[in-house]
Amino acid sequence: MFVVVLLAFAVIVEAQQPSKMPRIGYLGAFTPSAGAPLLEAFRQGMRELGYVEGRNIFIDYRWAEGTPDQFPALAGELINLRVDVIVTQSNAAVAALQQATRTIPIVVAAMGDPVGSGFVASLARPGGNITGFSNESEEFAGKWVELLKEAMPKISRVAVLAVSQTPSHRTYWAKIEAAAQALKVTPQRQEVAGPDEIEHGFASLIKGRSQGLIVLPHAVTIERRTQIVGLAAKNRLPAMYPFSLFVGAGGLMSYGTNLADLHRRAATYVDKILKGAKPADLPVEQPTKFEFIINLKTAKQIGVTIPPEVLARASRLIK
Repeated sequence: MFVVVLLAFAVIVEAQQPSKMPRIGYLGAFTPSAGAPLLEAFRQGMRELGYVEGRNIFIDYRWAEGTPDQFPALAGELINLRVDVIVTQSNAAVAALQQATRTIPIVVAAMGDPVGSGFVASLARPGGNITGFSNESEEFAGKWVELLKEAMPKISRVAVLAVSQTPSHRTYWAKIEAAAQALKVTPQRQEVAGPDEIEHGFASLIKGRSQGLIVLPHAVTIERRTQIVGLAAKNRLPAMYPFSLFVGAGGLMSYGTNLADLHRRAATYVDKILKGAKPADLPVEQPTKFEFIINLKTAKQIGVTIPPEVLARASRLIK
């Protein structure tokens, strides 16, 4: 009888013990302020699924502040905290995490060419500890040239702002070259090694008499979007950007996926993993929202008139 009472007491005590609060690591590619819109979208997605930070979920934050060299050290810090899952964005961050752990689940809110980059075996069956969402930006590279040419029919030289030693930017460049050749536009590649070279890079492309600008997606360019947009406006340079974040900062046009939507959707994969799903079995999802946004205030500021037929194709106009 005494043993039975002890066993019953043990069951009651165990039932009363609070369950372990899941711990998420969030590896941001930007500064907290620059990454705030994307982080809030992820938090919103978590709230919609019933997760309240500090109540039934804990999030550890690390920010690379637009400096990809910091990713390996920050990845190590999150792994040492024994987090249950890591959420991130940017191929450089994924590469650092892949080197650091093959066991902790990693949900990527936005990555380019997941298979070609070696992050997953296939989109349908990732096969490892990495899954998430592809932003498909490489497929838009030719479209950036086309839309910029349609908006500015007279341009013949277009600068392409890239970040050196970025493998995916070679893919972008090849697609841009092909589209530019068909449209009789000369692309002029302008590389920067990091944020400190952006102003000098602009001076070079202006010296090269560029008449338009395409900015490639990267942690550096997104982090410094306000600076880049300001330099484009200062030099009255019509520019096409990969994401609406740039247009929100005053950029002229953007065409691509909705990054905030991808970050909100990333919460659904975190939820599935916390409930026992394996990243290897969660297919990498493709974007479902594509946006062509034009900032008419910026067009007026830099003195350009965008043809009505191009305006009619926009998903949204900022007036």
